[in-house]
Amino acid sequence: MQNKTGQPVASIIMAAGRGSRMKNYSGSKTLLPLDPAASVYEGHQPIILYLMDRLPDGPKAIIVNHCKSDVMAATRASGAAYIEQPVLNGTGGAILAAGDFINSLSVDAVIITMGDVPFVKKETYLSMADGLPAHDLMILGFSPVDKKQYGVLEIDSGKVKKITEWKYWRDYPAERQAELTVCNSGIYAVRRPALMHYLPILASRPQIVQKKVNGKLTDIEEFFFTDMIEYMVQDGKPVGYHVVDDETETMGVDDVDALQKAQAVFKDSGFTALT
Repeated sequence: MQNKTGQPVASIIMAAGRGSRMKNYSGSKTLLPLDPAASVYEGHQPIILYLMDRLPDGPKAIIVNHCKSDVMAATRASGAAYIEQPVLNGTGGAILAAGDFINSLSVDAVIITMGDVPFVKKETYLSMADGLPAHDLMILGFSPVDKKQYGVLEIDSGKVKKITEWKYWRDYPAERQAELTVCNSGIYAVRRPALMHYLPILASRPQIVQKKVNGKLTDIEEFFFTDMIEYMVQDGKPVGYHVVDDETETMGVDDVDALQKAQAVFKDSGFTALT
């Protein structure tokens, strides 16, 4: 299965994080099993391998840090390149670390995804890539029954004008909140030339966030991929979106409850082969 251009699509999988919300588990959450055996943490079909089987054909890179040797051992047969994110400094930091890989690519379309979102279909990734001739970047969206604390897409005339985080949209009037029905999955397709243009800009504009380090609040520099999208919109670059039919497709596995739900989805929906 190929995109409409028939060209390969590159993919970058972010698998560097610690997964601190996965209680009593110290490994990489990307290696957690969709088919549990001895416990929810032990079994078969690691999330990242299932995810990678569904990516479009083309060069792939995996961003590593936490438990990197385990992630590399589990995915070695995939032929993916490995890129170490030296400091866990945000999603933007992960993509900045991949700068040399991106620069080396000969393809135009690049998928950026997280390593704990296993159920996105290959045709969904390809639909996003198919949107790139008309857009510099495509965002994968979903329309959940409950928007919870997800970031939402503010859309005008079929283009994304803004990604608004919950801490801001929660103060919108109820009528405005009801209009914002598409949430951001954190999965993107982007044209490589646009990505290369905006990487230095992103690198020059870190955000300072406070995090606990050894029990003490410390100022940390972080980079967010959504900031790059904001810069594109400000420059008048077209940013589009594709919405999945079923929000299950974009579910992330970031805590034990989500892991158990993903394992149930895998079992009950017959996700033993690509769909």
